[in-house]
Amino acid sequence: LYRDNEILIFDEPTAVLTPQEVEELFIIMRQLTSEGHTVIFISHKLNEVMTISQRVTVLRGGKSAATVNTKDTSKEELARLMVGRDVFLRMDKKPCNPGETVLEVKGIECLNNKNLQALKNLSLEVKAGEILAIAGVDGNGQSELVESITGLRHVTKGQVFLNGKDMTNKPPRDILEEKVAHIPEDRHRRGLVMNMPIKENFMLMSYYKKPYSKGISLDWNYIETHSKELVEQFNVKCPNIEVQAKNLSGGNQQKVILGREIDREPNLLIAMHPVRGLDIGAMEYVHKRIIEERDRGAAVLLVSTELEEVLSLSDRIAVLYEGEIMGVIENDDNVNIEELGLMMAGSKKMAS
Repeated sequence: LYRDNEILIFDEPTAVLTPQEVEELFIIMRQLTSEGHTVIFISHKLNEVMTISQRVTVLRGGKSAATVNTKDTSKEELARLMVGRDVFLRMDKKPCNPGETVLEVKGIECLNNKNLQALKNLSLEVKAGEILAIAGVDGNGQSELVESITGLRHVTKGQVFLNGKDMTNKPPRDILEEKVAHIPEDRHRRGLVMNMPIKENFMLMSYYKKPYSKGISLDWNYIETHSKELVEQFNVKCPNIEVQAKNLSGGNQQKVILGREIDREPNLLIAMHPVRGLDIGAMEYVHKRIIEERDRGAAVLLVSTELEEVLSLSDRIAVLYEGEIMGVIENDDNVNIEELGLMMAGSKKMAS
C-alpha cells in the first residue's frame, strides 16, 4: 500500500485470524476495492470466498476449471467444480452418546521449544463415543498439548490419565499400547517415513508384534496382503504398495496415516489438523472416517484451527488461548460464533 500498488494478492490471509479479525480484514479489502485497487484473494474457505469476492476462478489439477460470478453460484457448486463431483460440505452425524472417560488431563503444564511456558494448568476430558475439538488460532499451545498427551513432550506439572491409568511422561510406545492412535500435524516429519514404501509405513506402529512379526522375523506375506487390504479400504490411489510415500499426493499420504491408525481400532484417536493441505474431496473422506471412529465408540480429540471443520465434526468445543482453556461449549444449533471468536482472542467463556 505504501508503494501505491494497484494489485494486491492475499494468499490464505485468514489462517491465523479469529472470526472478528477476519471481518475487520474484509472491511479493509472492501475499502481497497472501492478505491480502485484490484484484490486477488486465494483461499480454500468457501464461506469466505462467497462473502468477499465478486468473481471466483476455481483451480483443479493446475488448470482453471471455471470462472463464475459469486452472486450466481453457491458453495456446493464451487465444491463440485473443485473436485468434479458432489461433495458433502457439512457431515451428517448421529447424536453423540458419550460413555466412560478415556482421556483425562489434570492441570498439566509444559514448556515450549524456547523454554517458555506453553500450557498453564490445563484440564480436559474426552469420553468414549464423542469428538472433543480444540479450537483456537494456531500457536496457542495446540502442538504442546498433543505432544504432552502422546509422550513426545515432558510434562512439568499435572497428570495425563488414559483409561484410568496415570500415563504422565511415559514413553510414546507405552502410550500407544494403551490403544491410542495419533494423526500428527506434520505428516512428513512425524507421520510417514517418506523414502519407505507404503507397505512399510502401514506397519510402523505394530511391526514388532503379531501378526506383523514372527519372533525376530517380519511376516512379509501378511504385511503385503494386509497393506493391499488397507489401500483398498481407505481408497489410497497408488500404482502398488511398493511405491514410496514421498511419491503420493498429500491426500493419499494422509489416507495412509489414517489407515494405519484406524486399523489399530483405538480407544483414543488424536487427530491434529487432519485435513491440512488436502483438497475438498480428500477432506470429505477423512472427516467421514473420523466420525465412523466416534460412532464405533472411540474417544476423538480433534485439534483444528478451521472453525468450519470444528463445527462440522465436534460434539463439544474447547477453546485454547495462550496455553489455557477459555471455556468448553456444546456444539449444537445454539453455538454462538461471536462468543467462540472472543474466546479465541482470549476472553473467558461467558456465564450461561
